[in-house]
Amino acid sequence: MRGTTRVKWIAGASMIALAATACGGGDSGGGSGLPAGYYSASSTEPQNLLQPANANETGGFYPLSMMFRGLYTYDAKTGQVVPAMAESWTTTDNQNYTVKLKTGWTFHNGEPVNAKSYVDAWNWGALSTNKQLNSTWFQPIVGYDDVHPAEGEPKAKTMSGLQVVDDTTFTIKLTQPISAFQAQMGYTPFMPLPQAFYADPAKFGEKPVGNGPFQLDEKNGGWERKKSITVKKYDKYTGTDAAKSDGVRLVFYTTYDAAYTALRDNKLDVIDQIPVSAVGSFQQDLGNRAIVQPQLTIQKIGFPLYDAGWGTPGAAKVRQGLSMAINREEITKALYKGMEQPAVDWLAPGVPGHMDVCGETCKYDPAKAKALIAEGGGIPGGKLTIATNADGPHREWVTAVCNSINTALGSQACEPKLYPEFSVARKDITDKKMTGAYRTGWKADYPFPDNFLNDIYRTGAASNDSGYSNANFDNLAKQAQAAPNEAAALQLWQQAEKQLTQDLPSIPLWYYVTKAGSSTKVSNVSFDVFGNPEFTEVTVNK
Repeated sequence: MRGTTRVKWIAGASMIALAATACGGGDSGGGSGLPAGYYSASSTEPQNLLQPANANETGGFYPLSMMFRGLYTYDAKTGQVVPAMAESWTTTDNQNYTVKLKTGWTFHNGEPVNAKSYVDAWNWGALSTNKQLNSTWFQPIVGYDDVHPAEGEPKAKTMSGLQVVDDTTFTIKLTQPISAFQAQMGYTPFMPLPQAFYADPAKFGEKPVGNGPFQLDEKNGGWERKKSITVKKYDKYTGTDAAKSDGVRLVFYTTYDAAYTALRDNKLDVIDQIPVSAVGSFQQDLGNRAIVQPQLTIQKIGFPLYDAGWGTPGAAKVRQGLSMAINREEITKALYKGMEQPAVDWLAPGVPGHMDVCGETCKYDPAKAKALIAEGGGIPGGKLTIATNADGPHREWVTAVCNSINTALGSQACEPKLYPEFSVARKDITDKKMTGAYRTGWKADYPFPDNFLNDIYRTGAASNDSGYSNANFDNLAKQAQAAPNEAAALQLWQQAEKQLTQDLPSIPLWYYVTKAGSSTKVSNVSFDVFGNPEFTEVTVNK
């Protein structure tokens, strides 16, 4: 299964033209030979073991979102929280919460899901010695600093702000009011775990046991590394979103060109992203099986501010100059036929507070770009590399961005750096091993500014891959989260975005729309507002 993409750019004073052709690869072997009633969908190899608090990328999120359910899920059209296991969620001050659970829910091994299942899972996810990527999502809870100190060994193994009242009730106490805290409860770090998990968390991560509408299907392959993950319908699931198929196989293609070719040939049933080479033709190719709709996603370029070159004060001007050397209008027209819109802030359209904050820093201006880069001392090392994964539809736009920068600066200042797989790229990024720029798209977990700003740019946040730290931003984020109403919160978030415009830890590029499709073998294929397939809704045609 190999796909190749040839991209040719012709750069002129006022235009950038693209000619792209794709040679589709074959099936990975994961999308064929499915049991009756199953369908296949494209995905990527998970970065880490499948533990709910250890995934913040799509490859891990997809299977975890299928096998686990928490207190809430999200409405597919609005992104607002919808009760899953939560019977009630009460608070008078947005700081102290009482949670009551629905009864009758079980894990896939038959173990009942109760209040202890949540409290134990959150405590384990927060504990620093367990080294979970998403541990800082628990930071607002009282006692987090005891289980996850900035330095040294933890003073405790449990957070004092979590208390089990009885089998169906537990309480949460935060260090300050957070108006959007309930909205976070559908995200994977907050999923419950069975007691069987604690006997061997690593083994569990290979063969997870959740409480969701699908369970791991070991009989039909389970998790086959570098190839696929197969799940089957959990017949005893008591939620309202039971699976309408018998099972799903997530197939890991090495390129989206190969995945799209497989979809066209009915060897793959659902694709969540159309490769650049097919953007201009997929709607005609697929007809009513093509899907185009808005999603809460932004594409960006991140920088390793922990690196000596990129961490100097002058490098902020270099990043501003690079941003102004990117012709977003021409790139989106050439690559995406105008479907994607150039970014003007760090929030996706549809998220409250979205507005033009970036200003001239996100506008194409070659002359000013050159001047700012010179004022900042030049590109560290004399060459900008932008890292991306070859198994996703990103090589073309990274090449386009580099070509735009090179044209604006009049030199070969930028070149792509390709990783073979998304999981490999993510490991270097999360391990803080980058020395150059990297693509860093963000798909919303919940539709609030907190998710696009606090969860990425606050000092020490779980998804703060750049190592960005600014006291003013942190203070504004803290105030915004505790604001008494949405209007006050949005005003503070806009001030925080203005700080980002000055420091530019990442460069906003454009907002994505969902461009997806399905085979003739399935029906009811739909995507939520976050751009994720609604895996439970798909039906297999008979």
